[in-house]
Amino acid sequence: MALAARLWRVVPPRPWLPVGAASGRSRCGPRRLCGSEVVGNGGAFKRSLLLSALSYLGFETYQVISQAALVRAAATVFRVEEILEQADYLYESGETEKLYQLLTQYKESEDAELLWRLARASRDIAQLSGTSEEEKKLLVYEALEYAKRALEKNESSFAAHKWYAICISDVGDYEGIKAKIANAYTIKEHFEKAIELNPKDATSIHLMGIWCYTFAEMPWYQRRIAKVLFAAPPSSTYEEALGYFHRAEQGKTYLKLHNKKLAAFWLMKAKDHPAHTEEDKQVQTEAAQLLTGLSDKS
Repeated sequence: MALAARLWRVVPPRPWLPVGAASGRSRCGPRRLCGSEVVGNGGAFKRSLLLSALSYLGFETYQVISQAALVRAAATVFRVEEILEQADYLYESGETEKLYQLLTQYKESEDAELLWRLARASRDIAQLSGTSEEEKKLLVYEALEYAKRALEKNESSFAAHKWYAICISDVGDYEGIKAKIANAYTIKEHFEKAIELNPKDATSIHLMGIWCYTFAEMPWYQRRIAKVLFAAPPSSTYEEALGYFHRAEQGKTYLKLHNKKLAAFWLMKAKDHPAHTEEDKQVQTEAAQLLTGLSDKS
């Protein structure tokens, strides 16, 4: 009945059919169709009625589909947020393998937040002591692909820039010194972008410090190779690194500058920093060893 009522508003009522006069001429009123006209155009009238009904039904269908699409989109957003919460909980708990298993279920996702977390999880699995060298290489390249996709989906994500830079650095270990030096420019660019997007992210600042420290400490033969391959090879200083460091490598930099008091302070912070990944544990071990060596020299 509701459909009929709406159609009545959309489709005009059937025209009035007058009774013919004695002269045989019709007494049709102004702006009204004569009976003969209606009968003669019955097919056109039916088609008009059908088209009007179809147009209405099409509009109703469009509304239903649109509403359903909005509901699905809202459900998808809620689902992604739920997955991210689970992922962050597992990361903070140090559940590396469970985190990887969770996120790989959504590896075809178009969400940048999911993808950079998957890049991080793939890399963390690669760092586990039980991971074979062959598996590690596959995971390193897999992580780079996820990070690249995250960056493509959202160039305004500081984390996507950060993990893309980290993963490019990891891949350099398999591609030789030339590729590693060439990648250094890209790595620096993305760390700097990550810091620009989020100046409070200590990890990006710390990693930029590692970049500076690495090139400040570059062996002479690598510098020579870099000069042969590039007109302006990457370079940095220990002083520049100090502007970024917040963890273990900050302590090592102070050691290089012969400031034992500050070296001990930052190495102690690194040793006591909570370890979430296998790499964090390695940093703690290295910091403890440097502290021991520092004590022996005192």
